[in-house]
Amino acid sequence: GVISGMSRSPQWRSAASIAAGRPKSYATAPDLTGMAPNANIYDVKVLNDFGFGTLSDTLEGIQWVIYHAKEYNIRVMNLSLAMDSTDSWQYDPLCVAARSAVAQGITVVVAAGNFGKSLFGSEVYGSVSSPGNDPSVITVGSANTKNTAVRSDDILNTFSSRGPTRGSYIDTLGVKRRDNLLKPDLVAPGNMLVGAAATRADSATPTWNNLGTLFYPMLVTPTGITQTYRETQMYLSGTSVSAPVVSGAAAVLLQANPGLTPPLVKAILQYTAQPIAGQNLLQQGAGLVNLAGAVTLAKVLRTDVTSKIASNGIVSGE
Repeated sequence: GVISGMSRSPQWRSAASIAAGRPKSYATAPDLTGMAPNANIYDVKVLNDFGFGTLSDTLEGIQWVIYHAKEYNIRVMNLSLAMDSTDSWQYDPLCVAARSAVAQGITVVVAAGNFGKSLFGSEVYGSVSSPGNDPSVITVGSANTKNTAVRSDDILNTFSSRGPTRGSYIDTLGVKRRDNLLKPDLVAPGNMLVGAAATRADSATPTWNNLGTLFYPMLVTPTGITQTYRETQMYLSGTSVSAPVVSGAAAVLLQANPGLTPPLVKAILQYTAQPIAGQNLLQQGAGLVNLAGAVTLAKVLRTDVTSKIASNGIVSGE
């Protein structure tokens, strides 16, 4: 599969490695292989190194992916970004753009947002951001695996945005109508994940990205990895890194069954997800992503759905 991703520069480097990383020389480091290590990546930068940008640039980036999707065989688009919006998903410009990509056959994976906890420590419902509030995209929350292989100790991160979606519109009678959609769709590991860190300059004096520079003792030192220039690593947390876990998973599903459509990819990932004990639908959606189960299900489905739809060959009842 081919994944296109949008985020701020240093964060997308880590996010891209989580989705499709291929580690080279860290014999003593933890396994840093990404979810879909043979996937190709197209980086569409729409935010600056501090994570800020404009709506117009983001819309233009999504349009670039749509325009070049067939040319580059882009099947998955990762959106590790969020915008605060009060508009309904029906009218919000980012939702419209993301939905347009899905309509073109691109599986769109979106970070739910990191607004699940208030400044006073209380849980915040209705905090999913745009375009994660659109029903056509796969909206991903963040879980903490406690750095263990078992799932019995996994928990939901307190910062992960909760549903329901709270966008609204005014109907013809002047009444405000809330969307109230169930989101996120599922959750994925997003707490202290090790990913590639953007550095530049030369090997003697590598210049770290802004996050790595400002928070080196918290994001780099604890990895315990000997940093080698051009293969530097750092920790990141947030739904912006849980989203590429699911983007990589989507690419693996499309490799297992190239005929899957975006709604089928979403349905398979949700159907096979494993609920985290004690968490409700508005906190975790269908549960924690389960790639092994998703691939097993994808392989037993027919592989010609996409081509049949394109040729108008799907018969009612098939």
